[in-house]
Amino acid sequence: MTYSTRKAVAIALSAALLGHGGPAAAQSCRLALTLALDASASVDAEEHALQSMGLASALDDSDVRHAILSLGGIWLSAFEWSGRNQQIVHVDWTFLDNHDAIDAVSARFAEVPRQHFEFPTAMGFALGFASVQMRNAPQTCARRVIDVSGDGVNNEGFPPRAAYREFDFDGVTINGLVIKSAEAGAEDYYRAEVLRGPDAFLEVAENYGDYARAMKRKLLREIRGDQVSDLRAR
Repeated sequence: MTYSTRKAVAIALSAALLGHGGPAAAQSCRLALTLALDASASVDAEEHALQSMGLASALDDSDVRHAILSLGGIWLSAFEWSGRNQQIVHVDWTFLDNHDAIDAVSARFAEVPRQHFEFPTAMGFALGFASVQMRNAPQTCARRVIDVSGDGVNNEGFPPRAAYREFDFDGVTINGLVIKSAEAGAEDYYRAEVLRGPDAFLEVAENYGDYARAMKRKLLREIRGDQVSDLRAR
């Protein structure tokens, strides 16, 4: 099957597959992963497109596919976030245990429309939303990871530390992916304020054009459970 044919099939199947686990979903779960994607005002339309296509490319990568299938599948969900009340689920919990499921989610990321453009960076609210998403996962998995990507620091509402106090993150690891931008200090902010839990780590993209490479590296570390950490559990 050619890539173009496989993509067409993936798009056709996506509505049926997204949000539903396959037969293997009843088996033991190794990883539940929630992707929290920055869609705040600091991300322009071109950057958002690079982020969306970069995520689709990373998930479609053969190494990432192999890592997912080697675990017997993973549960995955994803949402975009910006302001206090602007969290939009793009992929509800889906069990990725075969190529068709991965194709469908990758195609969804490549084509998902942006919902908001003008809101600030309410990271604490995004983390609170991610906590609820994680608690609503269909299975309790051996590892639970929230993957937060963005290019700036919190500038609206309560900060990440408040979210960690008020919401249930017991047993959950929060990793970060920072896209370097004009906003100084984002990398240090993620290391000090966002990373949390067992073997948490930060991945850095030099720019939005580097997002696909950085996301691939990040997904591989999260899926494989590499024991390399930038921040010990606290």
